[in-house]
Amino acid sequence: MHRLCLFAFTLTLIVVILGAYTRLTDAGLGCPDWPGCYGFNYAPSSLSDHDAAALRFPDSPVDFTKARNEMVHRYAAGTLGVTILLMALWSLRHAHRHLRKVTWGLLALVCGQATLGMLTVTLNLLPLVVMGHLLGGFTLLALLFWLWMNTRMPKTAYREPASFHGMRGSGLLALAILVLLIQIALGGWTAANYAAMACVELPVCQGDWLSQWQWSAFHPHGVPADSYQYGVLSAPERITIHVAHRLWAMVTALVLLSLAWQLWRQPLLRRWGVWLALGLLLQLTLGVANVVLHLPLLLAVAHNAGAAFLLLILTGVAQRVWKIREGVWLEAHYFPHVGV
Repeated sequence: MHRLCLFAFTLTLIVVILGAYTRLTDAGLGCPDWPGCYGFNYAPSSLSDHDAAALRFPDSPVDFTKARNEMVHRYAAGTLGVTILLMALWSLRHAHRHLRKVTWGLLALVCGQATLGMLTVTLNLLPLVVMGHLLGGFTLLALLFWLWMNTRMPKTAYREPASFHGMRGSGLLALAILVLLIQIALGGWTAANYAAMACVELPVCQGDWLSQWQWSAFHPHGVPADSYQYGVLSAPERITIHVAHRLWAMVTALVLLSLAWQLWRQPLLRRWGVWLALGLLLQLTLGVANVVLHLPLLLAVAHNAGAAFLLLILTGVAQRVWKIREGVWLEAHYFPHVGV
């Protein structure tokens, strides 16, 4: 199970990054149907394939690059689904009842993700569905990381009286997770509504952005349209979304820095605090660079990966704190291959 968890976690990380790459290359509708692509189970490349695709979908000309990006993402997601199915089947005979519940819950989440993937295409990139698909991928990534960390813990352990500053530390951790999830959702909403380049100035946004604030930018259904590719919101609404993402990034930075300081004060969690501070610094730098350099593809994908990295750090901290609160901990001096 430990090896399956590691493989599934790694594959999920790849799928999340591929999803960001697909979205940022405008390949979300690279295939107008689902789960195939123009009626094929691969991206059509030959002239005969293009002719058949033109007959099946005359209103959607084939763009091989976009179709290929979309199908690579689907292949990786399909492989992930099969892997988690194997984990669930293996758990029926070889795992504890609690682990069986977790693996079958992961399988249900993957099925939900597949449904959202289908709706992303059939509803022509409806922003609410796109954001939900993003959050589902991040949730799956965090849960698999949590499961992998638990399966890698050796059975031999001893009681450790350490605590994470009581309820205050745990409360700050819960707040940090909530704040980060909101920021990830805002980032997904920004990307789904093509608002990443609505502001090209720092530190302000297009002059007097406050006078252009539009709460309608956060309406879950948005403006009715046949297709939401390239966005349908007005310029003030896109500015509103972009500014909200920036402002909440400041809140997120303050909360995560506070948590990093609390972690630094705990010997067993100090390494996690360092990684959290470094990850936050990198993410802020990538955010600024994306604005200054006008959203280069590599940096935009890295910004998505950076959000995943921060979420994984908080997931790892939560798992460690949970172990501490249980009173079970492993000393790196006795188990150096595990570490903290």
